[in-house]
Amino acid sequence: MIKSGLILLVVLHLSGCASITDWWLNDVTNEPPYKASVEAVALHKTLNIVDLHADPLLWQRSLLNRNKRGHVDLPRLQDGNVALQVFGVVTGVPFPLSMENNKDGYDVIGLLASMQDWPESTHDSRLQRALFQASRLKDFSTASNGALRIIRSHEDIAALMATRQKDKPVIGALLSLEGAHALEGNPDNIDALYHAGFRMLGLVHLMDNDMAGSTHGVDRHGLTDKGRTMLQRALELGYVIDLAHASAKTIDEVLNIVDRPPVVASHGGVRGTCDTARNLSDNHVKGIAATGGLVGIGLYEYATCGKTLEYTVRAIRYVVDLVGIDHALAAMESEAKAASRR
Repeated sequence: MIKSGLILLVVLHLSGCASITDWWLNDVTNEPPYKASVEAVALHKTLNIVDLHADPLLWQRSLLNRNKRGHVDLPRLQDGNVALQVFGVVTGVPFPLSMENNKDGYDVIGLLASMQDWPESTHDSRLQRALFQASRLKDFSTASNGALRIIRSHEDIAALMATRQKDKPVIGALLSLEGAHALEGNPDNIDALYHAGFRMLGLVHLMDNDMAGSTHGVDRHGLTDKGRTMLQRALELGYVIDLAHASAKTIDEVLNIVDRPPVVASHGGVRGTCDTARNLSDNHVKGIAATGGLVGIGLYEYATCGKTLEYTVRAIRYVVDLVGIDHALAAMESEAKAASRR
């Protein structure tokens, strides 16, 4: 599925059909309306809902419009009573792609950037792709007339929640980097991303990089010297550290270094209910919880070993039983099948 999809991506590029690529890769399987009980709707309205991971900024469509592809836009976030949406920023995906042993080879996102007429600087630079997607979110926030607020501080969170308590459907938007390969080998670039609005740092994505090892990579190493420098600077700046996609060695080393909250695993699963290479061991779940962090459970088969909500609930219950309810969260898997299939 992954290889055939990326081959089609190349074919569509040659045809100049970026919008068709988006439609094909980000379809909505089940169209609304969706049925829910009266009790469920009433409970849902009382909750402060956070989605820890979605990457619609990768696609050239407006977040302000109700779209018929993908899963995340402002009208549907408002309909879903979402308080905070974390926007993952994808900057590099290797080809060929699988769930293990990926090399940092041909970069599909460079092709996608070219297809969608992103600035020429993004075609060959992963850092520029990150900065461009951050600028897109800023533009959407400005055009939303206050309905979509970029979150950069604890004070921003407090102001967001105060506004929502007045029954105003404002949505917080937090930028997260998916993979330190976007730093292009320079730990100092963490500052440029911070100034652009990033507040969550995913160390790796679908391949090893020169900062840390990925569970999907070839070597699956831990932190490099550059990675330790980057991590210390990120902690000084106040980034939330995201261990999604990280190798076991990377997770161990990060948890041995970090001495303050929070650390999260934004979207994935646990080996206690689904024993895949991507998922967290019990010790890793406990280590993340010890920082005051969260384990985000995905709504997709590779994370939970099942295609229905029951499998996600089973994994959440497992985390709750292991470390308590404060450390478990359902993480909606939302966009960019082209970027990973996670």
